[in-house]
Amino acid sequence: MNTVLDQKINAYRGQLDEIVKELHEITGVIGHNDLEKTVGELRSRIKEPFMFVIVGEVKAGKSSFVNALLDPSKEICKVAPQPMTDTIQQIVYGEEEKIEIISPYLKRIFQPVEILKEIAIVDTPGTNTIADHHQEITENFIPASDLIVFVFESKNPYRQSAWDFFNYIHKEWHRKVIFVLQQKDLMVPADLVVNINGVKEYAIKKGISNPNVFVVSAKMEIEHNLEESGFKDIRSYIADNITGGKAPFLKLENIINTSRNINTRIYNGVQDRMKQLQADKHFRLDIKESLAVQEKKSAAQVDVLVENILASYDNITRKKEAELEEGLNFFTLIKRSFGSFFTKQKSAKVWLAELSTELETELNATLKSKLNNGVVDIADSIQQMAKMIDLKIKNSDTVLKDDHELFSEIAERRINVLRELQETFKEFMEKSENFTESGLFPDQGSMGGNFVTGSGIAVIGMILTSVTNISVVDVTGGILTAVGLVFAGGSISFQKRKVLKGYQKEIANGRQILADEVSHKLKTYITSIKNKIDSNFVKFDHLIETEEKQINYLNERYETIENKLGKIEVELEEM
Repeated sequence: MNTVLDQKINAYRGQLDEIVKELHEITGVIGHNDLEKTVGELRSRIKEPFMFVIVGEVKAGKSSFVNALLDPSKEICKVAPQPMTDTIQQIVYGEEEKIEIISPYLKRIFQPVEILKEIAIVDTPGTNTIADHHQEITENFIPASDLIVFVFESKNPYRQSAWDFFNYIHKEWHRKVIFVLQQKDLMVPADLVVNINGVKEYAIKKGISNPNVFVVSAKMEIEHNLEESGFKDIRSYIADNITGGKAPFLKLENIINTSRNINTRIYNGVQDRMKQLQADKHFRLDIKESLAVQEKKSAAQVDVLVENILASYDNITRKKEAELEEGLNFFTLIKRSFGSFFTKQKSAKVWLAELSTELETELNATLKSKLNNGVVDIADSIQQMAKMIDLKIKNSDTVLKDDHELFSEIAERRINVLRELQETFKEFMEKSENFTESGLFPDQGSMGGNFVTGSGIAVIGMILTSVTNISVVDVTGGILTAVGLVFAGGSISFQKRKVLKGYQKEIANGRQILADEVSHKLKTYITSIKNKIDSNFVKFDHLIETEEKQINYLNERYETIENKLGKIEVELEEM
């Protein structure tokens, strides 16, 4: 390869290194340790040669295959009747033969073999032992591999564990795969043809449209039976498709594809989070709208109640005004004044006092009855507000499951927040103090202790009755005091018009105060309960806010990385 081409390849490696670095940072942000480790390994292998990863069942002849491919005269990978490969062996080019122990499950073997200047080979344990002891192959080497060489025993290429592992390689990482039937020397030609066709059929069913299947015998190759061993075909495939200057470009393409695969997997996972976020935002909006609708409904019931009590108030006060006007006639007052000296007829003073008492009695009795009846509907409406929200919390929609491929921890965190919300709201519903409002009760002692013994929303009716009764007592008491002062002022005989005008003024003032007091206190109470209910969602709101920020960030990073990968891909196609 010429120097200019080398420089271009190195420049693209540098650009891809920056992209994979960005991916690595993203995996840290989303907190997925396995994917973070995978991307870290991918980045560390960007400058390595084109990498073959040899996989297959225990005793399928993988190590023998590697030895025969690289140098039939050497036992680079140990071969024995019992399984020998208990570690992952990465075979790379080196001027001198040596072995480096990278970890308990990985060693690097350096060999002065010409083909290793363009490729590296990873020999692995059997697929049916990987799950127990060798996760490093799935976590590290498969995503960073450039070609998977799947080795089967020629006599039985149908074992389920091998094809399950193929599903992981092909579906999860979309790796390029070729198939090798090893130990052909142990098979009669007719049976071998059946198994070749069987592997091709399996591969086609699993999504490989034109599978490459090679049939080899490492034993024949080592014994110099080169025409029959089958290695000539596989070496030709490698020369035509990989070596001879093509490997660096293929490596870059594979890094692009793997980076895009990871970026897309994260993006797809983020879209699942987006669906959950939209469901949660809809749920939260539904809560707020339901509270607002219920508040408005309850407030309308308060307006109806106020209209009813004012109608009764007007009826009583007008009747008493008529009695007052009739009683304040000149001749009636003269008669009362003289009659009180000579008969049992009540004096004007006593009559006014009784009129005042009757007004108070009728107002208190009628208004309290009206208020108590009206409060039942309002209390029921507020209770419905709390019960409705409790039901909505219990039935909230969960889209992101706790077994999600990438975001199981995010899903679990949301589930915990929702579970806490359910528990907190249940406790909220059960505590009577959550439904009291100290600002409404300047003298809570006057209410008695019964409301404290209630449980949760059951006390609402009791509380509202107390609130309205206190309002009636305060208002009517104030009216009667004012009316009494009007009655007691001046010489009644000569101030009929003044007394009536004073009565009308105080009754009008009392009417306004009654309307304002009852309406204000009940509506304030309704709004207070609505706000208390809504305050239970503080942690859930914080979860929504946090999710929205991170999802927006991840979507932006996806677009940026996708654009960068596409640009490099186009430039490579033009070379």
